[in-house]
Amino acid sequence: MISSFLYDRLEGVSGATVAILSVSVMLIAGFLMTRITKRLKLPNVTAYIVAGIVIGPFCLNLVPETIVSGMDFLPDIALAFIAFSTGEFFRLDTLRRNGIRVILITLAEAFLATILVMILCVNILHLPFAFSVVLSALAAATAPASTMMTIRQVHAKGVFVDTLLQVVAVDNILGLLAYSVAISITTATIHGAGIDAVSTLRPVAVCLAAMVLGGLFGAATAVIMKMRHSTDNRLIIAVTMLFTFCGVCAIFETSPLLGCMTMGMVYINLTDDERLFRQLGYFNPPILMLFFVRSGISFDLSALFVTSDAIGESPLIVVGVGYFAARIIGKYAGAFLGSMAVRAETKVRRFLGLALIPQAGIAIGLAELGARTLGGSSGKALQTIILASSVLYELIGPACAKVALYLSGSYSNDLDQIVGQTEVAAGEEKPSAVEELIAQINRIQRELAGESGNMDEQIFSEEAEQHYEDLVKEDRGKGKDKTSGKKHRKNGGGGKKGDKK
Repeated sequence: MISSFLYDRLEGVSGATVAILSVSVMLIAGFLMTRITKRLKLPNVTAYIVAGIVIGPFCLNLVPETIVSGMDFLPDIALAFIAFSTGEFFRLDTLRRNGIRVILITLAEAFLATILVMILCVNILHLPFAFSVVLSALAAATAPASTMMTIRQVHAKGVFVDTLLQVVAVDNILGLLAYSVAISITTATIHGAGIDAVSTLRPVAVCLAAMVLGGLFGAATAVIMKMRHSTDNRLIIAVTMLFTFCGVCAIFETSPLLGCMTMGMVYINLTDDERLFRQLGYFNPPILMLFFVRSGISFDLSALFVTSDAIGESPLIVVGVGYFAARIIGKYAGAFLGSMAVRAETKVRRFLGLALIPQAGIAIGLAELGARTLGGSSGKALQTIILASSVLYELIGPACAKVALYLSGSYSNDLDQIVGQTEVAAGEEKPSAVEELIAQINRIQRELAGESGNMDEQIFSEEAEQHYEDLVKEDRGKGKDKTSGKKHRKNGGGGKKGDKK
């Protein structure tokens, strides 16, 4: 096999060399797989997970197990970036307008999805209670990255989009809270301790404390960023603050996700600085890629078709498919009922649940954290089920979100609605069909020229140009200092000559 050939050649090589080569293999595999999924119009997350499966122990086995286990810090860092970017959507002016309605809708869809998965696991599949609680809590989370990618791709906007973004953001807060409570219940059950109000509410209190601390970090970041910094230093400051916060949370053995989300929320409301989120968006792709590829490597493909003694007699593929279907039903029905209760618009009521299907980043990260807590075959089973269902969600989720955006009227394929029609003044002759087509083409060209590409790329380019200008000014300043020094010395020398004369 390829793996045995490589391992034989690498025998005696330093551990650092093996680690570097392994990371390189993971990055190359993830990139090459995106070339395939791009043609199939599938999201990058799917490519990364599949790439991990291909280079993992069940296919090519190109990455040693010691390297995979040594990268167990990746979920915390990757999820910190995801959570911080989610905080961008918690703008207070928007929440003031629709806050109560959004919270009620989110409570309904998250609660119903969790309850249906719990009923499936306990009453139908007869899975252990501790395992069922954690799996049910993960059903509440939604993938903000997939949803945002779809919205930006079709340039959707309107009431439906605003409601969707707010629901997704609040959804992940509820998911993180549900996961924290579920883990505490599971831990108490595993260790034989009783479940009481104190043990259940303690993780909620810890999460609230993490949110307060995250808010303080966000405020501190805002104060530091108000000083003028180059692009490099802005990234260094932001990454340092995120890493420091994750380290503090690790000391107290709590998840940094809610705190990082609060950090992003406080920062965007104090500064209105969207540019930092775009800069981090350009910085974190390799980290997120490594995280998802590593998840694919850890994916126990063979376990899907066998039963696990730790969770009962049901094959994991049955549990995964059941979880997949129950969560979709719960999300759609809950969003419909919640929208009906707050008297939301008909298009929100009918199609919101369809746009909440995607699930990947946060759920996968929480599954890894849950696998550590459960340990053994139970932890591996949880991770396998979530990864398998996440691949399915990423296959159909973005398509469902796009259909929901289209049916809700958030974007249109009608050319007249996209670029508009030529206005004709009173008394003027209406243009012919050919003239109208030419006018529409000109409007599209002007729009494309004005946008000049992707918004993220434009912001990144502006930052790069600003950074370059700062460096040029700095070099010119140094040059002036040197020139003035030379002139001063020259003038001083002239004076001495005059004295001699």
